[in-house]
Parts: sequence; C-alpha cells; structure tokens
Amino acid sequence: MADSFDFELVSPERLLVSEKVTEVIIPATLGEMTVLAKHAPAMTTIKPGVLTVKLASGETRKYVVFGGFADILPTGCTVLAESAVAKEEASRDLFQARIDALRADISDAPTDEHRTKLEHMLSELTHLNQNVLPG
Repeated sequence: MADSFDFELVSPERLLVSEKVTEVIIPATLGEMTVLAKHAPAMTTIKPGVLTVKLASGETRKYVVFGGFADILPTGCTVLAESAVAKEEASRDLFQARIDALRADISDAPTDEHRTKLEHMLSELTHLNQNVLPG
C-alpha cells in the first residue's frame, strides 16, 4: 500500500477535503503535477482545472478548481483555491457566470499585459468548461 499524507482543499466558502490521501494531481500553472507522500517542499500556483484526489481508502474524487495556490510539504499538501466545487456539482451556469465575468474584466483591462493575462484565463476556463461538461 502506498504511503499516505494529509491533504486539505480549502476555498473561501468552505473546507472541501481534509483527508489522508495517497496521491493528488494538481492543475499547476506550469503543467499538471502529481503529489505523493514525502514530496519535496514546493509551492505552486494553480490554474482552472480538475484536481484529482486518491484517498487512502482507494476512493478517487475530482474537484473543479478555479485558480489558487498549492503548498506541498513531505508530510502534507494544502490547496487554497480561489473557488472549488466537487466535479459532479459543476454546472453550465457556474461556468457561464465565470466566463461572463472574465469577458467584462477583459473589456475593462487597464493595460495590454493585464488584458492578455485575462484572455489566457478565459481560454483556460472555456477549455475546462468543454472538458468537464462536454456537449
């Protein structure tokens, strides 16, 4: 059996997960990242994506996260998400509200650099919407 470690997924609204896990797959900004027990200390930003958690019991759970940070230590991992929901709770309305808000922010962006960053986020969110809720 794989070693387990403490994992927490926290959003401003609530604590979504606080469990012993054997693996967490994080949608890190620079690419997908798998965290196992005794991982080297690291901190990374996360982009909108699906975070996969394998519990020590063997059960796998998936969550849709909308950005944030991950703090990784050899003994645990904490993800502080800007917003997160269980994948089965994700809805078209949730994604559409976020997409509409980003479009409004893009039109009000004060600089080209800020506009480019927001357009990149919109692209990631649109892609995520299509992958999580196909058709």
